[in-house]
Amino acid sequence: MSNTKAQPRRVMLKLSGEALMGNLQYGIDPVFIGRIAEEIAELNALKVQVAIVIGGGNIFRGAYLAEGGMDRITGDHIGMLATVINALSLQDSLERIGVYSRVMSALKINEVCEDYIRRKAVRHLEKGRVVVFASGTGNPFFTTDTAASLRAVEIGADVMLKATKVDGVYDKDPQKFPDAKQIKRITYDEVIQKKLAVMDTTAIVMCRDHNLPLKVFNMNTPGEMVRAVTTDEVGSLVVSGE
Repeated sequence: MSNTKAQPRRVMLKLSGEALMGNLQYGIDPVFIGRIAEEIAELNALKVQVAIVIGGGNIFRGAYLAEGGMDRITGDHIGMLATVINALSLQDSLERIGVYSRVMSALKINEVCEDYIRRKAVRHLEKGRVVVFASGTGNPFFTTDTAASLRAVEIGADVMLKATKVDGVYDKDPQKFPDAKQIKRITYDEVIQKKLAVMDTTAIVMCRDHNLPLKVFNMNTPGEMVRAVTTDEVGSLVVSGE
């Protein structure tokens, strides 16, 4: 019996900034971001249109600095700029292996990347280019999880891929509780009711209300991103309803 499934036409990949650190304590691990680029290239070669929202936690987190007294709005704007650094780094890694890509920012930084325009983003995807969305939503107080949900809905993604440090959704934190059990399929309402740390609530509600499936998988396992798209055997699936 085959484990393959119907291949989505367009996916949204949510990468945390921390994912880019690899084995480092701070910044961007060139080896790790290179592997991520290779896996995105595999999806691109399969004619899957790939859009990406990337965080900035490996460089700067506005919420943490706000706790230390910095103005929250200023901190969030600095965090948005950190996501631009990560997006440009990923673009460089992709283009060094021959994958055309575009960085589109919710903040206007015309010298280094394009402004986000929905129709233009969709056109890039239709032409086979990988599109990396930077600067979150362009507004303070909103996480990059929410930005990923928003952009996924705007561009008409078939599924959102959430890259994490664990291989799916669990009933409790598997890094703290050895007896944690993986949940292969769950609804958004159950995620909210059980307060499972999948994404922030705003992002969860947006996915639920727009019937956008979410696949949670382990980014630290080589090849898992491609398998999450092409098979049903990897990660956990969150859906709007049964």
